[in-house]
Amino acid sequence: MSEKSALAMWSGPRNISTAMMRAFENRTDTAVWDEPFYAHYLSTTGLDHPMRDAVIDAGETDADTVIARCLKTPSRPNRHRAVPRFWFQKHMTMHMQPEIPLDWTAEARNFFLIRRPEAVIASYHDRRADPTSDDVGFERQAELFTLITQLQGSAPPVVDSDTVLAAPEATLRALCNALAIPFDPAMLSWPPGARNDDGVWAAHWYGSVETSTGFAPPRAPRPLPDHLAPLAEACRPHYETLAVHAITP
Repeated sequence: MSEKSALAMWSGPRNISTAMMRAFENRTDTAVWDEPFYAHYLSTTGLDHPMRDAVIDAGETDADTVIARCLKTPSRPNRHRAVPRFWFQKHMTMHMQPEIPLDWTAEARNFFLIRRPEAVIASYHDRRADPTSDDVGFERQAELFTLITQLQGSAPPVVDSDTVLAAPEATLRALCNALAIPFDPAMLSWPPGARNDDGVWAAHWYGSVETSTGFAPPRAPRPLPDHLAPLAEACRPHYETLAVHAITP
């Protein structure tokens, strides 16, 4: 590729990952793909997620086919009726099972989105009770950060969701600079509603995003149920592995 057009964001669940997808989708030069490996993940693990059958039916279960599509910018117009220059992908870290090769990520511009374990776990627990370490993806996110750093020869950018919410423009400008792409002010706000590019699982997970028109101010920390405190502590070292690399606008 003469230009790395693929923009791969690596996040865990219950982050601001869908809002970040909205921000990139609102650029006139970008098309987006929502959780490319989700169907493969469900079909190979057998996990019982909400809307499991619909996710598998609507998605691609062959990992090699997904990888090939990740590296090929769509020729069809994006939602702005423009041929996209960049191909943004919202990847969930826990979807990347060990059998999926990662060498293709060297042909993408990668960045990592992180959020405090307590906030992720409390939010996930609201929608799907008693998450496990695998559900929230912190350990796999740290593993992927190390592996992608090795593959591309330098650490990819890291953004903390709290920083994005506290200072959206400054943080997104810094992120775009780190990715060597132009900043577009259109990333700061977007029309409310669903999108054709949203995954079929949006009906279960995207209620708050569909009413949003931009990044909301940071929320006060929520109390975590006592029985989930050990999970947060187990996830914290993996979060901190990436947090030391986080962009400070």
